[in-house]
Amino acid sequence: MPSAMKLPAFIVFFGLSSLLMQLQQIRGEVICDNLPAGLCTLAVASSGKRCVLENYRNDKGNLEYTCTSSEVVVERLAAYIETDHCVAACGVDRQSVGISSDALLQPEFVAKLCSPPCYDNCRNIVDLYFNLAAGEGVFLPALCEKHRSNPHREMLAILSSGAAASADATAAAPTPAPVFGSPAPPPSAF
Repeated sequence: MPSAMKLPAFIVFFGLSSLLMQLQQIRGEVICDNLPAGLCTLAVASSGKRCVLENYRNDKGNLEYTCTSSEVVVERLAAYIETDHCVAACGVDRQSVGISSDALLQPEFVAKLCSPPCYDNCRNIVDLYFNLAAGEGVFLPALCEKHRSNPHREMLAILSSGAAASADATAAAPTPAPVFGSPAPPPSAF
């Protein structure tokens, strides 16, 4: 009999969780702490803070995941959950724990990030990696342009110096991230 009681409580819990998510979507409210792990990465809370997936060990030693708000605030974007289309087009993983610029060292990732389906249509992801690249001293539009012309040479430059080695003056001084919702200018326009 106790197991019969657990099943309805389990169903009620998930039913209420689902209802809460639907109400948040109707109201346009996104709270990182309430997002399931599968939607956390690349989401932006109603407060404008990026959501970040974190892992921890529970009391039994099992690895579990939780979604929390980071201190990174996204300008001009709030209450946003990244689309499956952009996740696929940009080659990002919704199950990524934390936020890191390490992906910029992978030519396959840079190729997808710089591809027109991602770069021209997925401003949230491009904005995130624009800022991560800038934190490493790399100007993302210049990286994309160099990747299109010679992907392996650019990756070697980043690996050897920690930043994009470029004589181009525009690469030395990153400009602010592009505005979300506006069409993406070509990389040379940044």
